[in-house]
Amino acid sequence: MTELTKKAVEMLLNGATLLREPCPYCTGVRVMRDGQALCVSCGSQPEKREIPVQDTQIGVMLEKKMEVLTKELEQEKDHEKQQIILKTINSLLETIGKAKEM
Repeated sequence: MTELTKKAVEMLLNGATLLREPCPYCTGVRVMRDGQALCVSCGSQPEKREIPVQDTQIGVMLEKKMEVLTKELEQEKDHEKQQIILKTINSLLETIGKAKEM
């Protein structure tokens, strides 16, 4: 097993995901974790880039989305649909937390 393969396996075991898009340099399989992508074939790791975003715009948008989802959850009687809404709210809360870290 090559060092790159070992590193990719280690990343996957620690929560990384396989990317659908191939490596732009060699078309190999890539693994991503914490915004870092690693090509298993050639070892390329493009620089991690931060995307500048205005906090107020994101905050306002996320708050509006949370209000909408909360109202939907209150009115929904179907338990399966409630679970879907709750999962969406959970994802939204994670996003809000990440946006606050920026």
